[in-house]
Amino acid sequence: MDALLHMVEKHGDLKSLIQDWSSVYSIMDSVNGLTSLRGKKPLFSFGIISDIQYADIPDGLSFLGVPRYYRHSIAVLQRAVKQWNHHRNLKFAVNLGDIVDGFCPKEHSLDSVSRVVNEFEKFNGLVRHMIGNHCLYNMPRSKLLPLLKIPSIDGCAYYDFSPTSGYRFVVLDGYDISAIGWPEDHPKTQQALKFLQDKNPNSDKNSPDGLVGTERRFLMFNGAVGEEQLRWLDSVLCDATNLKQKVVVCCHLPLDPGASTEESLLWNFDEVMGVIHKYNCVKVCLAGHDHKDGHSIDSHGVHHKVFEAALECPPGTDAFGYIDVYDDRLSLCGTGRIESCDMHFNH
Repeated sequence: MDALLHMVEKHGDLKSLIQDWSSVYSIMDSVNGLTSLRGKKPLFSFGIISDIQYADIPDGLSFLGVPRYYRHSIAVLQRAVKQWNHHRNLKFAVNLGDIVDGFCPKEHSLDSVSRVVNEFEKFNGLVRHMIGNHCLYNMPRSKLLPLLKIPSIDGCAYYDFSPTSGYRFVVLDGYDISAIGWPEDHPKTQQALKFLQDKNPNSDKNSPDGLVGTERRFLMFNGAVGEEQLRWLDSVLCDATNLKQKVVVCCHLPLDPGASTEESLLWNFDEVMGVIHKYNCVKVCLAGHDHKDGHSIDSHGVHHKVFEAALECPPGTDAFGYIDVYDDRLSLCGTGRIESCDMHFNH
């Protein structure tokens, strides 16, 4: 800054000073530390939103007493799509799950899901969806997955895609083993019910009473990644490692206790992270479900980012954003209740 003041004194007035643009730029870059950042554009960017949980019903409260704005949430999505389109350079958008709420009257489920999907389709790009528990309260997988255009084999909702040669996104199906979404007599439903019976002694399997620490995740509104999906994840991460790709994992359910309340974790988050930690390619895991902002870096340097819920935005407020992707970091640009942050990779 002293150097800039010296130039003003030397030139005598501002008019003659600004004629020497190269000197001014050099000094200002030095002052603001911008030299190293100038011209560095992201490899690509994508939109992000979570837990819209729209329903055409009056506002209410969560079981913890947190206000929920069921009708307003679709307005949050509309503003998100408007921002994403205004950005113009977003390659895709990620919906982290739960587009409609479980309190949505079942006779309106199809209309409500369709209405939210139609708002997403106003985005000038691809939308990558994943399923959440509230989606499955409203309709079975067989109807839900085609509406969300989720690639599916045997009703499962996990898949991967590569927006550029150097990056791969892995979308997990956190309700692969679940008491909701599959037919009542389906083997995965029966496996989930037996699991809950063994892990949760309460008659209400959505109650964590008496459960301690991370055991509080053994609730019916959560789920697990099955053995076949774990093998698939291992093969995808092995392939990404061979291709020297960096990986972003997306799952409705959080995968790290440091970023989430215990009650919201994937049942077998430890098994999933065991597979992820076999490799060095996974840099960031993105999740919703907990409805609160969370960010942790685990023992292997993997970032875990959990997003605020659009559902819990009072009228006039928002919770969405977009993420700029670089070789060495993800940079979240948040709007409203979502705070911006950088997630730097340590290797």
